[in-house]
Amino acid sequence: MELGLPLFPGIKFPTSRNTVLARSSPNNLSQFSSNASSFTSISVKPPTKTVPGKPEADVVVIGSGIGGLCCAGLLARYNQDVLVLESHDLPGGAAHSFEIKGYKFDSGPSLFSGFQSRGPQANPLAQVLDALGESIPCAKYDSWMVYIPEAEFLSRIGPTEFLKDLEKHASRNAVQEWKKLLEAILPLSAAAMALPPLSIRGDLGVISTAAARYAPSLLKSFVEMGPQGAFGAPKLLRPFSEIMDSLELRDPFIRNWVDLLAFLLAGVKSNGILSAEMVYMFAEWYKPGCTLEYPLNGSGAIIDALVRGIQKFGGRISLGSHVEKIIVENGKATGVKLKGGQFIRAKMAIVSNASMWDTLNLLPKDKLPKSYIDRVKTTPQCESFMHLHLGFDAEDVREDLGIHHIVVNEWERGVDADQNVVLISVPSVLSPNLAPPGKHVLHAYTPGTEPFELWEGLDRRSAEYKKLKAERSEVMWKAVERALGSDFNRDKCEVKLVGTPLTHQRFLRRNRGTYGPAIQAGQGTFPGHSTPIPQLYCCGDSTFPGIGVPAVAASGAIVANSLVSVSQHSQLLDAIGI
Repeated sequence: MELGLPLFPGIKFPTSRNTVLARSSPNNLSQFSSNASSFTSISVKPPTKTVPGKPEADVVVIGSGIGGLCCAGLLARYNQDVLVLESHDLPGGAAHSFEIKGYKFDSGPSLFSGFQSRGPQANPLAQVLDALGESIPCAKYDSWMVYIPEAEFLSRIGPTEFLKDLEKHASRNAVQEWKKLLEAILPLSAAAMALPPLSIRGDLGVISTAAARYAPSLLKSFVEMGPQGAFGAPKLLRPFSEIMDSLELRDPFIRNWVDLLAFLLAGVKSNGILSAEMVYMFAEWYKPGCTLEYPLNGSGAIIDALVRGIQKFGGRISLGSHVEKIIVENGKATGVKLKGGQFIRAKMAIVSNASMWDTLNLLPKDKLPKSYIDRVKTTPQCESFMHLHLGFDAEDVREDLGIHHIVVNEWERGVDADQNVVLISVPSVLSPNLAPPGKHVLHAYTPGTEPFELWEGLDRRSAEYKKLKAERSEVMWKAVERALGSDFNRDKCEVKLVGTPLTHQRFLRRNRGTYGPAIQAGQGTFPGHSTPIPQLYCCGDSTFPGIGVPAVAASGAIVANSLVSVSQHSQLLDAIGI
């Protein structure tokens, strides 16, 4: 079924779509928790009510994805008056959770690590949460099930466990090449992680907050790497495939596996991802003592923590507040116009957490340079998603069920081919409270590989649309049946939801339902955070560092830092010990 707009018994919805979460109303948070309502309840018709409270703020943030919330949280922490305008009834964008019949579903990312890390080398999201005085209780684990053409096996992270998998399911040559790869890139992680993302800003103040402040640690990392490692450091800004080529890694299994990791991380293969991103991931997944983490209460717990942080420091979030236009006066972005006509003034800046294409659609074209318009329109896009959300009886599945499963049907087609890779998450394995007693909750999806062109222009109520949904979701059903075991029966599921690129476009307001920009490392760069319009900034997956939870958290932090003084920024770094 399409993710529609039904009302569900027992679910409490906000009485006003425009209620503002602020310090003056501490009891509002539970009412608007991204775990407390249903994704299917989100309003897809822009509301017309006005934003309560004063119709202005120092900074107005458009959209409440992780990037926008990180930006708003830090701005509130910096004592700026910040207002987040969210079109839907729930905060969180692609990372929110929704509930149906007692099943709490993740709508987006579910593979996480680094929430418990602290200090200069911590995950950017963990650094933001630390600055806000928030934490996320997590369950830890170290493995996922892999279903590939060669074999089915439980893959464990860490420096040695994967070597056993390679020896059993690949070849001795693959083992040697993997060792060679780790020996070459793990030393580079010191350089890749020497500058904390929270230290970066978009002006010359970065010399003080990042370059000078962390010069000793940078120098130490280069010394520890030795001449060969230091010589290789510039490769961090090049495609990761170049590092593999320089090491003469040719084993098909290793090349395919690294392509899969790169695609899961950033939506491109190893020839399109920055080496710095991959090195950072390897440092988190293949060093001694590393673990994966899943937030108890689902991915919505991340959103709840960020909302609490914003609220704690006096920031406001107005839900059901659809921005129709960004207003440009005297050459500067001065505010936004909501659906219904209300004008919200931004005294210092506007930050758009929408995609580059959706942000462009909010701007008056006659105020923009043609070069900017052309760049946005010609930036390649990742494809969209198919989603499958299920609620079912735990007795109908294998007893040793793990949380994550990755299915690759054919290496030859490439991990970026449509209908070829399926990711499955069963978070109730680690967090049973996400499902009713004795039940499981499951989210399966094709990771940014579903062509929007197949769906464009279809009427969601038509027989043609329903037929295509059934056809294109079958690859996910088969992957789920493979992962859950022969006793699983799709007909016995208590909840069955199929989402398409049109669902993705409609509910998340993403241009063509896209995963984000498909910018290849070495061929292009993600845009910075400023725009040709003074006082208008952007954060999220259309900006540097790119796609993925750590990247969008970093982008939000960079924008927030850029809007305050170097002194305020430095004081925050001191306060959180980085």
